Amino acid sequence: MSGPNGLGGSNGAGARNGAAPPPLRLGGMALRNGLLIHGPTSWAAAARDRDGEIQVASGLKPAVAPELAARMPLLRGPLRLAEAFLVIPLVRTRLPSARLPFEDVRVVAAMVAASALGRLLRREGGSAPRELAQAALGLAPALVALSNRDLAAYHGAEHKAIGAYEVGADPVTATKEHERCGSNLVTPMLALSVAGQLLLDRALEKPGPVARAGVGLASVSLAVEMFAWSERNSDSALARAFHRPGHEIQRHVATKEPTADQLAVAVAALDEILSAEHDLAASEPPVVPTT
Repeated sequence: MSGPNGLGGSNGAGARNGAAPPPLRLGGMALRNGLLIHGPTSWAAAARDRDGEIQVASGLKPAVAPELAARMPLLRGPLRLAEAFLVIPLVRTRLPSARLPFEDVRVVAAMVAASALGRLLRREGGSAPRELAQAALGLAPALVALSNRDLAAYHGAEHKAIGAYEVGADPVTATKEHERCGSNLVTPMLALSVAGQLLLDRALEKPGPVARAGVGLASVSLAVEMFAWSERNSDSALARAFHRPGHEIQRHVATKEPTADQLAVAVAALDEILSAEHDLAASEPPVVPTT
């Protein structure tokens, strides 16, 4: 894969037998002053420090029961989510200049308020409007975080850098929306959570926190499986309908066009993850064909 703005020459897969390898499957998370990118085996982050310099760091991703996830698809979502959370303290340790999305008093206040209001709604009993309101409250901290323009712009920079890498294009001209963004999970998770909690209220007289947590976990798992199906069947009308709400969330709320300086940080994070993946692949012993 070749491309401008530092995307060429650092492709972590490397060419084998003279053929260009397919691009790595990458994901990421915006930081308040940079970007975290996940690769198949590694993570990399770049952040602009107080002096305006770009700092980078990388390392191996924690793997949470990969064999179990491969055998039981419904576990993929929760296990990948657990891996993403385990990376966060590694990033904070290796890259002290990084500022996480929730490092904001407004976001912490939104978390506390959403939790308190959620408990109040739960005490008043289950109904479709209450369940929908409670599910929507869970989005409040993310919305407050994304009201910070830098965070939303780094989210856009993440999509532009990864999207350009995947097609060998210039990040400057790439769109700030991406079909694999987690925003595509918001609508199905809300719908599944509301439906699941209503069914639980009908099935049990007084559902406890464990039962409700189980429904929430099931909602995440089913939403991830729907997401995976939509990727495998991206040309179908149903898959396009699945992605449409997430695309609109990205377009209007979750992303903003990054500045040139912010895009430079995203490209630095991309180069770092490709380098980390390449170094790991180069350290693996060669595969000897069997006869």
